[in-house]
Amino acid sequence: MKHVVVTGASSGIGAATARRLAQDGHRLSLGARRTDRLTGIATGALTHPLDVTRAESVARFVEAAIAAHGPIDVLVNNAGLARGVERIASATGEAWREMIETNILGVLEVTRRVLPAMVERNTGHIVMVGSLAGYESYEGGSVYCATKRGLRAITEALRYETLGQGIRVTSVDPGMVETEFSVVRFRGDEVRAKKVYTGMRPLSPDDVATCIAFALALPEHVNIDVIRVTPTDQASPGRVARKTS
Repeated sequence: MKHVVVTGASSGIGAATARRLAQDGHRLSLGARRTDRLTGIATGALTHPLDVTRAESVARFVEAAIAAHGPIDVLVNNAGLARGVERIASATGEAWREMIETNILGVLEVTRRVLPAMVERNTGHIVMVGSLAGYESYEGGSVYCATKRGLRAITEALRYETLGQGIRVTSVDPGMVETEFSVVRFRGDEVRAKKVYTGMRPLSPDDVATCIAFALALPEHVNIDVIRVTPTDQASPGRVARKTS
């Protein structure tokens, strides 16, 4: 049993990961802005408000997690979002700031609060939930893709910075996953969001949770650097096989 912290655990990949790791017997601390949706995800889990863009919120969450379940063994940096499909020439910049603050600065803020104790104990595992968008950009996704490519750079650097200190660092980078991701991107337009997956079978949150659980379950001397996982119907952000009927 390990103490696993999951950010952005109120829905989608975060909630699925929490449920899967609870089945595996781990102690869980779950954080999200929508705390009402954390209830019932995993029996015995700590549920606590968490806004990764606010340092004081991160500090309170980490303190509560340690008080509830002891030292943190695993951090799953799942909180993140895409907002809008603005092209650079017509963008206001507001959505850019939200994505950068959440997907980059938020990950750094949580990680810097958790990592020192792992280094001191000479054990720990940091899991980043990245994206296929970190490998190839597309129109209207410049800043979201930039944040996920930046997360790849942070993950690689973290692996080097912790080398020899007993820390495992893994990036799980999924392609199309049917969650609330597109609903958030399209600001609540569920009809538009549903069209993203028309004619193909996307990954489910449980598929990604299985990848995370696999990386965690391996022996301590085995580190999975990257799991790049896509639907069979997808080869890249822009290459998707869709049935027409």
